[in-house]
Amino acid sequence: MNTSFSNLINSDKPVLIDFFATWCGPCQMLGPILKDVKDSLGERISIVKVDVDKNQELAAMQQVRGVPTMMLFQNGQQLWRQSGVLSKDEIIKIILDKSQ
Repeated sequence: MNTSFSNLINSDKPVLIDFFATWCGPCQMLGPILKDVKDSLGERISIVKVDVDKNQELAAMQQVRGVPTMMLFQNGQQLWRQSGVLSKDEIIKIILDKSQ
């Protein structure tokens, strides 16, 4: 596995990874929503955007079939994943429910 990705997801605070593509309409909609999520949760979460076209190997390793795909990791464990756009409130609820 990509070592920088491993290091990233091994954080003891939740890490939300957004696999996106620049040409993807729903991905463009998700950007501002994730900014609002970060503004609401602040230092309690890390949000990382991964461009699938620039990181094809990583996207393949994570079995990303469609974009946007969001994954929540903590301490190296995948806690949740879903493709598609969710609302700010839905994403925050998932992060708070799933992370310890």
